[in-house]
Amino acid sequence: MPLLIAELYQRLLAAYGPQGWWPLLGHAGTNPTKTGSLTGYHPGEYDFPRTPAQRFEICLGAILTQNTAWPNVEQALRNLARHDAISPEGIDRLDDTALAQAIRPSGYFNAKTRKLREFTVHFRAWNGSVPSRAELLAVWGVGPETADSIRLYAYGQPELVVDAYTRRIFGHLGIAEPDASYDHLKTICVAALPEDLIVYQEFHALLVEHAKRHYRRQPWRDALFE
Repeated sequence: MPLLIAELYQRLLAAYGPQGWWPLLGHAGTNPTKTGSLTGYHPGEYDFPRTPAQRFEICLGAILTQNTAWPNVEQALRNLARHDAISPEGIDRLDDTALAQAIRPSGYFNAKTRKLREFTVHFRAWNGSVPSRAELLAVWGVGPETADSIRLYAYGQPELVVDAYTRRIFGHLGIAEPDASYDHLKTICVAALPEDLIVYQEFHALLVEHAKRHYRRQPWRDALFE
């Protein structure tokens, strides 16, 4: 099992190359694989976020991407940017109606309005320190995938992220049961891969890219591994 996951990572990396996640509105880099957003990526550069504003933007994106596709999140973030609201102060300036309208493209906008407000309170209280996974999970509306994404991409912590795409791929390839829990998938990945920021970022991003190409509709047809 560990060798299979490690081989999966190496073959995905050879096929698609570095992905340059997390995309940022103000960064001119292009998407190396041309699915999802077309700009904002930074393949081979792992020192992002470079500013507190970029960190907060990644956190907002990790919350807004719950149950939706990234292009919808990008539109919501652009709407927030037009309101000068990609900051704790900007979120506070918008009333609930304006905030919900801005993030409407991401779906579930009323619930996500509350999630952004709750997160902003905690983000300000952390005052630049790195929140633990437990602290993130204590925020209303933040689950394991969102917490791990925030730690991995916004704070540069080696926190491995799995998602629904991971479950599809692993289930189809026989690595794990299709209904395996988040914790189980994370545990077997952590056991198989080196605890390394770059590996964790690329592994998650590469699985997403691969799933977008081969796992959108059943029956799955995995041209890279079959």
